Parts: sequence; structure tokens; C-alpha cells
Amino acid sequence: MKTFAELGLPENILNTLEKIGFVQPTPIQERAVPTALEGRDIIGAAQTGTGKTAAYALPTLARLGEAQAHPRCLVLVPTRELAMQVDEAFRRFADNADKRIALLYGGVRYDQQLRALREGAEIVVATPGRLIDLWQQRYVDLSKIEVLILDEVDRMLDMGFIEDVSRIIRLCPKERQTLLFSATVNKTIRDIADWALREPVEIDVRTGTLTADTISHALYPVAGYQKYDLLLALLERTHYQSVIVFTRTKRDADRITEWLEAHQIAVATMYADRTQRERTAALQGFREGKFNVLVATDIASRGLDISGVSHVINYNVPEHPEDYVHRIGRTGRAGDEGEAFTLFSPDELLQLQAIEKLLNKTIERKKLDGFLYRQEPLMLLPAAAAKPKKRRNR
Repeated sequence: MKTFAELGLPENILNTLEKIGFVQPTPIQERAVPTALEGRDIIGAAQTGTGKTAAYALPTLARLGEAQAHPRCLVLVPTRELAMQVDEAFRRFADNADKRIALLYGGVRYDQQLRALREGAEIVVATPGRLIDLWQQRYVDLSKIEVLILDEVDRMLDMGFIEDVSRIIRLCPKERQTLLFSATVNKTIRDIADWALREPVEIDVRTGTLTADTISHALYPVAGYQKYDLLLALLERTHYQSVIVFTRTKRDADRITEWLEAHQIAVATMYADRTQRERTAALQGFREGKFNVLVATDIASRGLDISGVSHVINYNVPEHPEDYVHRIGRTGRAGDEGEAFTLFSPDELLQLQAIEKLLNKTIERKKLDGFLYRQEPLMLLPAAAAKPKKRRNR
């Protein structure tokens, strides 16, 4: 494995990396940094947690060179939380570089964001909606963008941002470097890449398996009306460091939070409609150990830098199989072991079958010993999971 010094980064950035404890590049960094330093466009297929932010931030900081007082690099991301993380990463890596950064996202006042733009920010980290809003009001100029970075593209498309993303790409100069990163690269993303990128280098560091080998999976069949009780029982009988409980809807998230709080469990809640202050407080409290349990919708399944999550519990079977992969990817990171539990009720059979088809394996079915089931769990399992009866010879 190469060192950062062998990737062609300048001395000032290498000094910063040494100071913050970056020793060896990850696979995506090792392959993307030299390519980006050459000015080539990139399609990077990399899962969350592989170090892709540094893979595009480091060469971008190196290539921007001498400071100028206008936006030169645009990083487009799907969520506020990811925007804040990317902003933080750029600021860490730019410690010895004279670069001003503007962080633009919705749900907060304009004051601080406009101040950063007026002060001559060279790097703009933004979510699509707020960026277009500020552009329409002529507060942000994209006409001199030299590097366009599209991060978590598949997530932006899932969230319905395809028109906004396409519009923003068109607002940037044609003569630019474009770095596109995504956990999955489907036909829609390739269609975008065909017209947005110029002879891109494709870098794929995804492993052959969709989920880490350090994660153990378990499916707990239970009648829908007993899910609250089984969730509580699992938490009470599991030795966990921290847990993310995923739900499909904000209504479920609120109800689960109330249920767990009523049983003296320290819990935080996170979904899109909460204020930015509430979301930031929940995430920070979870990271610092103030809350051991985070109840969240899929907003927390990707792009967030949350370490030390020992368990993930799917209160609902995810509607889309890819969401299962991203959810459980919150645990078992950096070689640590993790466990992923999924509460399954019969009306979620189609979603379960889609997940097992994607994983190309059957998730182990389990029954929680000592839990008072009102319906026998084995009766709730898909017929395909039941052992076939031996036929008697007649």
C-alpha cells in the first residue's frame, strides 16, 4: 500500500495529514487522488465509510493553488448532515492552505451563509435546494467553477433531486473537472455521467459482497402489534455500545422514541422534518454517548460519519433492498464487529424477498428466548423458509 507522500500531494497538505494522524490512504484515496491531481474526470463507486471525502478533497485543495475571491469548487451533496461533514473535512485538510469555504443548506437563516459568500469563498459545499435558491437571488456565482464534485449521487436521485442536480451542472462552465461519487452506479447515473463528464476514469472499490463480513444478520418474525415489545426486549437483552433503530416514517420514529423514553432508555430522534438544531443536537448527543439509541429514518443510513455503532435494528423491513445495505452499513465499520436485527411481520414479505435476492442469501431467522409471543414466530415466516416435510412412502 502506498503512503500519502507517494500520491503526489504537495508538502503543505502532507504536513496537515501528518498532524491529524492520516497515515495510509484507503483504496479509494490511493486510486482517486493521483487521477484527480492529473485533472481527469472520475466516476468513483465507493460505499459510505471508505474515505471518499478525502479522495476528492485532498486533490482539489492541491489543484486550486493560489487563492482567489470567488467560487472555484462546488461540492453538491444530498443532505445537511453530509454537507456539514464535508465542510468540516475540507477545513481540516485546508489547515495549511489559504482557502475560504461556504456551507450552504436549508432549514437555517441566510446570514452566515451570505457572509461566507461575500467574503470570497472559493469552495462551496451545498445541498441542491439552498444552492438554487441563492443562485436565483444572485448571491452565488457558478460561472467560474473549476471543479464540480457530485457526492452520494444515487442518494440525491433517490430524494428526487435529479432536475435540480441537472440544472446545477448546466450552470457550471463546460470547461471544468467533474468528480462523481456514488455507492451504486445505475443507468440513470451513467446517463448523467455521459453528458456531465469528459472521458472519465472509472474507479470501483466496492467489495464483492454488499455487506461487510464483520456484520451478523438476524431476522425476528413477530406480529406487527408486538413490534414495540420485541424491540424493547431486544434492547434489554443485548449488550450494545450504541444502537441505531431505523424506521420508514417520522411518525414511527416519534412513537418509538416515546415508547423507549417511557422505559428509561436514553434516546435521540432524527428525521428530515426536524429543525436543523434538533438534528444536530441528536447526532452530536449520539456521537458523544449522551444517547445510546438513535431512532431515525433513512436520513441517517448514508453519508454520516458515525463510529462505534455496535448494533442496527430495522423496526420495519426497508421498502428498497439497497436501503437495507446502507442501513446495516452503519455498523461493522473499520473491521469492528456489528449486529443487524430486522423485525419482520407477514405484510413485509415482498420487501424481505427483494433484500435476500439482492444479498443472494437467506437472512437467519431467530426467536427471542423468553419473549412472550402471542403468535408462534415460525407461523409468520415465509413458506420458503420453512423446512419441507418428508413425504411418506405409500
